[in-house]
Amino acid sequence: MTSILVVDDEERVALTIERSLQPHYQVRVAYNGTDALKIARRINPDLVILDIMMPGMDGLQVCRELRSDPILKAVPILFLTARGRVEDKVEGFDAGADDYLTKPFDVRELLVRVRAILQRTTKQQEKDAKPDTIAVGKLSLNCQNYQLTTEEKTILLTPVEFDLMYHLMSHPGQVFSGERLLRELWDYPSDTGSPDLVRMHVRNLRLKIEPDSRHPRFLLTVPRHGYTIATD
Repeated sequence: MTSILVVDDEERVALTIERSLQPHYQVRVAYNGTDALKIARRINPDLVILDIMMPGMDGLQVCRELRSDPILKAVPILFLTARGRVEDKVEGFDAGADDYLTKPFDVRELLVRVRAILQRTTKQQEKDAKPDTIAVGKLSLNCQNYQLTTEEKTILLTPVEFDLMYHLMSHPGQVFSGERLLRELWDYPSDTGSPDLVRMHVRNLRLKIEPDSRHPRFLLTVPRHGYTIATD
């Protein structure tokens, strides 16, 4: 049975999430970051729903620890937090989050996000093996270790950043709107995924791979249409 680890220091919130998920998933709860890491390393969950503001080790630290763990580095992470500023979301995605939902939240939206993340993970596991590398223009993506190489450097991508780059590089010359990426790449039903999810991941990728993120050369925006990869 699919297992989900819920991490929140507010017992009432954790209980609400647990009750919402339990009819469909096996749910474990941790009330602090240290216990969350211990449980994650013991059960290897299929998804972690993670608060940010916790005493001691906060959610950002937990996320970074999970991403640095060889066994847990690919586990999907959904931040569920009261921190809703753009800067907070940027920091969360930069730490390695797959998605970000702010409190107060609607349980129905949480369930939609959870299902989409888990469906995406299942699809990835069922796909045929990817090639060792894929190259488009001046970019080369190593599909075994998630490293992207430009003319100047090699960058380690998070799992979600890798998925986005792999999808765009697998369709050279095509332009993908944010809504299309949410639907095709991340399995969100129409009008449920947040456009911020795409914008934040694109922003973080540009900060990592572009010589000047304000004037991108590799990950391009086509005004009013979406995103594409430069082919030359």
